[in-house]
Amino acid sequence: MNSKLVSIIAISGFLSSSSAALADKPPVGAKKRAPTIMQIAKSSKQWTGITVSKTGRVFVCYPRWSDDVPVSVAELMPDGSTRAFPDKKWNQYNKSKPADCFVCVQSVFADKDDNLWILDPAAPKFQGPVKDGAKLLKVDLTTGKVLSTFKFNNQICPKGSYLNDLRVDSANNKIYITESGLGAIIVLDLKTSTSKRLLDKHPSTIAENIPVVINGKPWTKKVASDGIAFDGDYLYYKALTGKSLYRVPAKELSLDDATNDSIAKVVEKIADTCPSDGIEFGDDEDNLFITSIEDNSIKRLNLKDKKMSVVVQDKNMIWPDTLSKAANGWMYVTSSQINLMPKPPSPYRVFKFKYSN
Repeated sequence: MNSKLVSIIAISGFLSSSSAALADKPPVGAKKRAPTIMQIAKSSKQWTGITVSKTGRVFVCYPRWSDDVPVSVAELMPDGSTRAFPDKKWNQYNKSKPADCFVCVQSVFADKDDNLWILDPAAPKFQGPVKDGAKLLKVDLTTGKVLSTFKFNNQICPKGSYLNDLRVDSANNKIYITESGLGAIIVLDLKTSTSKRLLDKHPSTIAENIPVVINGKPWTKKVASDGIAFDGDYLYYKALTGKSLYRVPAKELSLDDATNDSIAKVVEKIADTCPSDGIEFGDDEDNLFITSIEDNSIKRLNLKDKKMSVVVQDKNMIWPDTLSKAANGWMYVTSSQINLMPKPPSPYRVFKFKYSN
C-alpha cells in the first residue's frame, strides 16, 4: 500500500508529555487522571483487525468488502508507511488460487510467543466462504516465515459462515474462533490440525433481537458471535448485535470429546453489556474492555460487580472495532465505520488509550 494512505500523527511534545504523565501513578491523595485517547494512524482503506506484538510492532488487516483492497495484512511502520505482511505474494489476491493467497482477512492476533495469527474467512463482500479459501496462518514475527497454514472445510465453515476473531490457548494447544455469520465457536486443535464447530446456532452465539441505534440512526443488520477474550481459564464471547456476555471454561472447551451438548451445559451468562464488536481484558482479569458501537466509546465492565462505565469516547471513533492490548499499558483500537458502508467518510482511524495507570 502507498504510504500516503496511512499517516501517523505524532506531535512529539504532546505525545511525550502525555505518555509520561499517564504512565506515572498519581501522587497520594490526588485524583486519578482520566484516560486520554489519541489518534495515532489513519487510512483511506477500511481496516478491522489490529494487534500489537510483545515488542511493540503493530499489524492491521483490511477485509475484502469491496474491490478496492490493495493489501490484506500490513505492518504499520513508525514513519507512517505500511509494509505488506508477511510478503507481497500472500497479499496478491488470485481468485483461481484462494488457498495460496489472502482472500478476505478479518483479524490478526499476536501471541505471547511472538507469532502472528492471520484469520481469513475467505468471504469477499460477505459472499462465501469460497472453496479452499478459509484458513488460519501462523507467522513467526522474528523471521517473517509462515510456520503453519490451517485450513477449514465446509463442515466447519458452511455457506453463510464468517470466521471473525480468535484467541490462543497455549496451555491446551487450541485456537478459539468466533463465527459471526451463522453463530458458533470453532475450536482448532494445533496438535492434530483438526477443528470442531461447537455451540452451533446456540442461543449464546446467535444475534439477539434488540434495536441498535448508532449515533441516532438505526442499524438493522444481525451479526452473531463476534467479540472474544480469554483469561487462561475462561473463554468470553458475545454476539455483535446483542447485549449478553457469555463464558465457557477452557478445560471443557478444549476436551477432545467436547460436543455441542456438553459445552451447552457449561455456558454461563455473565452480564448484560451493549452492542459491541471487540472485547479484551485490560490490567487484570476483573476488567473487560468493550467497544461500544452505538456511541463511539470504549466501556469497562467490572466482572465482580457487573457495573459498566465509559472509559474513553471520541466523535471520530466511529464503530470502534478491534481492541489490542500492548505491553506498555496502552490499548489500541480501530475505527472501521461499518455502519456507514459502502461509502463512509474517510479516513479510517486507529486510536490508543491508557488502560492501566
